[in-house]
Amino acid sequence: MACPIPLRVMRRISSVGTQNFRPVAPIRRSFLTLPGSELISLKETRILPYESSSLYTLIADVDRYSSFIPYCQESRVTKWSEPDTKGKRWPEQADLKVGWGGFEETFTSKLNCVPDTIVEALGGDAVPAVSKQHSLGRLSRIESPAIPNNIFKRLSTRWTVKPLSGQPATPGVARVLTEVNLAIEFQFSNPLYGSLSKAVAPKLAEVMIEAFEKRAKLLLDSPRQG
Repeated sequence: MACPIPLRVMRRISSVGTQNFRPVAPIRRSFLTLPGSELISLKETRILPYESSSLYTLIADVDRYSSFIPYCQESRVTKWSEPDTKGKRWPEQADLKVGWGGFEETFTSKLNCVPDTIVEALGGDAVPAVSKQHSLGRLSRIESPAIPNNIFKRLSTRWTVKPLSGQPATPGVARVLTEVNLAIEFQFSNPLYGSLSKAVAPKLAEVMIEAFEKRAKLLLDSPRQG
């Protein structure tokens, strides 16, 4: 017959077992390991048969972005510059609502305009590529280059227009050509957005400049046809 274990010893064993027990935490995948939070840089160029000043006016018309820029659902300028030497005011800040994959977000973008040459939009920790002295001739440098938001850690969109001298389409008639460059640099704050837009992101600049080309054709060809 087996010798029974004294009650005192059983209590000691039970106590030791309880002290040595450590619950094992469940393994969780960190949300930060999702792909798509890397910095993406894109560039596209088009040569268009329109006056550079006319194309620049379309690019600077930020209030109309929602009518032709892909994924832009709403666009509204909230701050304008002081009049330049020609009395023209340019957008300095805008609220943009974007949407894709069932998600919608609104963010504020800082705008820097070099009349007839550059329109630059900044968000997050993006650094401006143009100076106020270059654009409006008053300040030496933009002190608050961008505005933080919940979508982009960094966002820089820069449109540049440059007039070119083209070959005449008709003898004796000069042909108007303009080079349009679009440079985009962005990084999502939320990796989930990067993951959802992974298929779209590499083609974003191409899609945007194609949409702008169609916009220019629609608005700038119409007077010629009339």
